[in-house]
Amino acid sequence: MSYVDSDGASVYYERHGSGPAIVFVHGSGGHHAIWWQQVAALREEFTVVTLDLRGFGRTRLSLPRTEFDSRAFHGDVVAVLDAEDLTDAMVVGQSIGSIAALRAALSRPERVGSVVLGHSLGGISHPELRDLAAADRAEAVKLPVIDRLLTRRFQRERADLTFLFRQMGTFNTATMQDLRNLDTDGPTLDDIRGSGVRVAFLAGEKDAVLGVKTVTRAHELLPGSHLEIVPGGPHSLYWETPDRYNAAVARLRRTLTAPKDAA
Repeated sequence: MSYVDSDGASVYYERHGSGPAIVFVHGSGGHHAIWWQQVAALREEFTVVTLDLRGFGRTRLSLPRTEFDSRAFHGDVVAVLDAEDLTDAMVVGQSIGSIAALRAALSRPERVGSVVLGHSLGGISHPELRDLAAADRAEAVKLPVIDRLLTRRFQRERADLTFLFRQMGTFNTATMQDLRNLDTDGPTLDDIRGSGVRVAFLAGEKDAVLGVKTVTRAHELLPGSHLEIVPGGPHSLYWETPDRYNAAVARLRRTLTAPKDAA
């Protein structure tokens, strides 16, 4: 349990276990504690790092703020990578956290061997992908927010975990309005290819926010990328079906551990 300075923020993070490093970057309703089911399952084989982006969880700001520039999020991830002197880390993003994860990876390729874009295209700048993602969002906004994130069956059968899921977001001060600029000026496919960082797309079959067809198309447009589609998984796959999510993350970490020049 540590803090590291990052451009006006004191970023809270935790490091657990030992072995090849996995750094988890939460989404808009999360913080470091949402990964409780991942830390417990993965720390025996891997070094697991969790953190709070600015405006979330226990991360502190040097000056009071009523709004946040989400374009600074990736710097919070970089600060943790540097503080822990990680090399060949796999940075795993969840939803909007994937955008920060990808930008952090591209800015520190000497520390990041791979990045997993969980339920997100990572803000990649590409006209076809932009249109596909916009079409998916247009359908998603027709649903109540909780139905975009968890299946209705899970909500009925696990009212306890659904309640806890909702409560997680109450520890944050950043709002969706603060995230409005997050995917502007994103990296191109050429930027990613030139970095040497390996990319994997991870999504649930029942993701109501970003469709499987859209994620698959992104994988097709980025030769050498990996694709993991988890059967029956919703947008918040890590929460609702943690066993399947954890298995996919562990499989990717083992697959993407090889040196970059051997990939």
